[in-house]
Amino acid sequence: MSKVKKAVIPAAGLGTRFLPATKAQPKEMLPIVDKPAIQYVVEEAVHSGIEDILIITGRNKRAIEDHFDHCLEVEQTLRSKGKEEELRMLEEISRMADIHYVRQKEPQGLGHAIYCARKFVRDEPFAVLLGDDIINSEVPCTRQLVSAFEEKGGTIIGVQEVEWSAVHKYGVVSGALQGGPLCRVEGIVEKPAREAAPSNLAALGRYVLEPEIFSILEHTAPGAGGEIQLTDALNELAQQKEVWAYAFKGKRYDVGDKLGFLEATVEYALRDGDLADDFRRYLRDLMGR
Repeated sequence: MSKVKKAVIPAAGLGTRFLPATKAQPKEMLPIVDKPAIQYVVEEAVHSGIEDILIITGRNKRAIEDHFDHCLEVEQTLRSKGKEEELRMLEEISRMADIHYVRQKEPQGLGHAIYCARKFVRDEPFAVLLGDDIINSEVPCTRQLVSAFEEKGGTIIGVQEVEWSAVHKYGVVSGALQGGPLCRVEGIVEKPAREAAPSNLAALGRYVLEPEIFSILEHTAPGAGGEIQLTDALNELAQQKEVWAYAFKGKRYDVGDKLGFLEATVEYALRDGDLADDFRRYLRDLMGR
């Protein structure tokens, strides 16, 4: 079985929920405390054993490429002032992994964005990490899915149970956990109404896919929202061979949503050794007013 050494990060969305902040900068570059959201996603991939990463971008996303490149002027300034810790931090960002880029020229949905990666992936299994989802976990979420892939083979969809009132926001799998983290996916539907949802197991932005997904995506018609949905292709794949849902451990933040972004900012600040005590004190004072 081939090892999972490549990852695809779709980051071509327009970020309209964060206008006007995203009018001239990518939503993926909005900071969670002091680090852009997409860096958390890239770090998860790297800590999961990924060596090559393809970021799917779009127009006005050049800042993402600049962030993971060297910034010679800043590095030279830090070096001349003896700020070795800050210099080391910047150098580590540019050396984290081999990062490649391709543009999704039209916003045709997640399925189309994944299809744009076919020449990068070729015939290897690969991970997908959605740029809007940050997952805090002891074992990196993608590492958990890769381990499941190494055990079972087949496509792995990262899921968690969500409130029934929220199933309409997600791709929802048909299947039931039987005391363990894995279950066979009988089908998957994109953003079902509550009464039509087959379960409350929602796909939450992490996948390990096999390369045959591309031949399915090639003829997948636009679905929900008039876009080519990865969910529809996965549903077709599940009728042909084994597809697994894996209930990963960790807390997922939807940083493409204003409330999720604020939750991530507050909770990551409370985990920051330099900020936590003062910030916790501030929050207590604020709540006591």
